Amino acid sequence: MNRLQRIRSSLRVAARVLLTAAACALPVERTAVAQDDATAAADALAKSLFMTGAVPPCALCHALKEVGATGAVGPVLDDLQPDATRVATALRTGIGAMPSYKATLSEAQIVLLSRYVAKASGGAR
Repeated sequence: MNRLQRIRSSLRVAARVLLTAAACALPVERTAVAQDDATAAADALAKSLFMTGAVPPCALCHALKEVGATGAVGPVLDDLQPDATRVATALRTGIGAMPSYKATLSEAQIVLLSRYVAKASGGAR
């Protein structure tokens, strides 16, 4: 095999490697974009539940900077920084003056809202 043939062979191998790497990267990029889109959609739904969707709305009593909520009855969530488990428990059972939302929110909504409040308040670590 002369020098030119070796170079061509090496270039073909390199091209195959690059094409394979590019093909493998595409699904990862699409998955990351899909996950980002899903996260954004979940956050939007959770914000809506926090501001107006839950009855009574969380924002009526709780302050949370990320959504501009300034409720003054319940604890300031940015200060409290509850984790998702704590928020979910409060939503399911009620706590103090806060009512239970078990009858008005689905379990999926409770989980979504709990994760969002934890993340937005700094409680999700």
